[in-house]
Amino acid sequence: MSNPVFFAPAGALDGLVPGSVFELDGVEARHAVTVKRLEAGEAVDITDGAGVRLVGTVRQAAQGTLTVEVVELRDEPRPAVRLVLVQALAKGDRDELAIETATELGVDAVIPWQSERSIVRWKGERAAKAHAKWQSVVAAAAKQARRSWIPEVRPAVDGSGLAKAVAGADLAVILHEDAKRPLRQALTTWLDGLPDGGTLSVDDTAQVREVLLIVGPEGGISPREVTRLADEGAVTALLGTHVLRSSTAGPAAVVLASDILGRW
Repeated sequence: MSNPVFFAPAGALDGLVPGSVFELDGVEARHAVTVKRLEAGEAVDITDGAGVRLVGTVRQAAQGTLTVEVVELRDEPRPAVRLVLVQALAKGDRDELAIETATELGVDAVIPWQSERSIVRWKGERAAKAHAKWQSVVAAAAKQARRSWIPEVRPAVDGSGLAKAVAGADLAVILHEDAKRPLRQALTTWLDGLPDGGTLSVDDTAQVREVLLIVGPEGGISPREVTRLADEGAVTALLGTHVLRSSTAGPAAVVLASDILGRW
């Protein structure tokens, strides 16, 4: 079984080497000591949420502090083709369920989208609280999945903001029930059209590409939105033979894309 994972602040693991001692404190340490009840001698992983993983052994578990001896440090690169889930705001916390599951499945970033047909609205003080909640959701899901990277929660966008994101993406796919081309075909056609045939090295940051997977709200994406995004280069694709909920479509697309793009 893999080691339990706890998060340290970005940069906190810099400069450590095997044999070093690291002290984890704050909420994460309290969770490790009080909830997980870790004890001396147990194995544990600590990551900075940005690709650095400390594999260590607990030396001491005191109130509010977990002391860990470093056994190994790993730099875990992000995939060369990164998946970004554009999730329309949805009622009943279905949008949060979508980003939670997508995080467990390996998505690299999420974008909250205030679509025309979204019933939920992020305005004023609520917008800041909702964005913070999304950040909390993906962080918890990343810990559950024992990831070393916490997905980025980008600023919420409206139609205009999403159009700009689409224009700047390497590929943007609108998951739409009326599409004729399957998602698999849309992805393989894009890969085949790349100069390198899609064989990208995870170590070559100059070749990083982003694929947007766009999911609408309960009422679907409006024809006007589809046209606007298509004008910026987005393509429509059919995810499957059945109509999926807003909370299910994104994670299902992440699974299929991860396989086709060689991330898994």
